[in-house]
Order: sequence, then structure tokens, then C-alpha cells
Amino acid sequence: MARVGLTTQRLVLAGADLADEIGFEQTTPAELARRFGVKTASLYSHVKSAHDLKTRIALLALEELADQVSAAVAGRAGKDALTAFANVYRDYALKHPGRFAAARFRLDPEAAAAGAGVRHAQMTRAILRGYDLAEPHQTHAVRLLGSVFSGYVTLETAGSFSHSTPDAQESWTEILDALDVLLRTWPTAS
Repeated sequence: MARVGLTTQRLVLAGADLADEIGFEQTTPAELARRFGVKTASLYSHVKSAHDLKTRIALLALEELADQVSAAVAGRAGKDALTAFANVYRDYALKHPGRFAAARFRLDPEAAAAGAGVRHAQMTRAILRGYDLAEPHQTHAVRLLGSVFSGYVTLETAGSFSHSTPDAQESWTEILDALDVLLRTWPTAS
């Protein structure tokens, strides 16, 4: 299909855009083929399957997000780094809801090891070094931060906070303040 210029990279980017538009779960090779005006079978010389397409979109999203987080936290420490890190996650989720959902797609071990998920964990741990948390407390804190960021933005993008006051931004700021206090005073006694 040279006339439409299909490449794996172009399909993955179009798939990520489609995911932002209609949702990650609804993004299929058939829907993508319709967007390009080609038969679904013509995509399979570039992606192996629907699962392969979703994996590639997930890897793209993780890479984009890691690049943005890395740029945002460079040269920062403590609460400043935590806030920059969290704001990138939230902004990315609000701007790219389908990609953000893709970033949570369960990857097979090989894809996960080769993807940017490892960078996310390393950056989270780097931020936590500013809070002087040793293991196993650091792992607990990584899991807490991931849960809070992902949970908050998932609820926010679903409209869960749009029917009450205060504004979601005010809550977000207060939550980040509370996380900073928690991380500085993390209970380390077992």
C-alpha cells in the first residue's frame, strides 16, 4: 500500500491518535484500516495482530511519558521534583487519555523489559532518594505514588470530579502537598 505510505511507525502513531480519540480498548486494526481507507489485511505486514498493535501503542506512550517526565524533573529534587513528575502524568493523561490508558496495558515480560517502564521506575526512585527512603519503604512509596497518580487522573478523566467543589486542580495541589509531607515523615519502623 505504497499509495497511503503505510509503515509500522505511521500505523502506531495513528493508532495512538485513534486511542486518544475513541479510547484505547476500541482501537483495533479494523478501525485503523478504515481510517487509512485500506483493507485490514494490509496492516498485517506492519503489525502482527491487534495485540501487537496495542503493545506498540503502549510502548510509544510509555516512551513519550518517560521523555516528558525526564525533562520536567531534570535538576529538581524533593517536593519540586515530585510536583513536576506528578504534573507531567496528569497533563499527559488529560491531553492523551487513550495513550495514558495504553501506558497501563499489560506487557509481556520481554516487551516490558525493553520498554520505557523501567525508566519510569528509575525516575520514581530517583525522586524518592530526595526523601531518604530505604528499602522496602522505597518500593512501598513507588507503589503509592503510582496508585495515586494513576487513580486520580483516571477518575478525573472519567469526569468524576466535575460535579462538585472544590475544583480538581485545588484537590490535586493539596494531594501533592500531603504526599510530600507523607514522604518526608514516612513511618520506617516495622
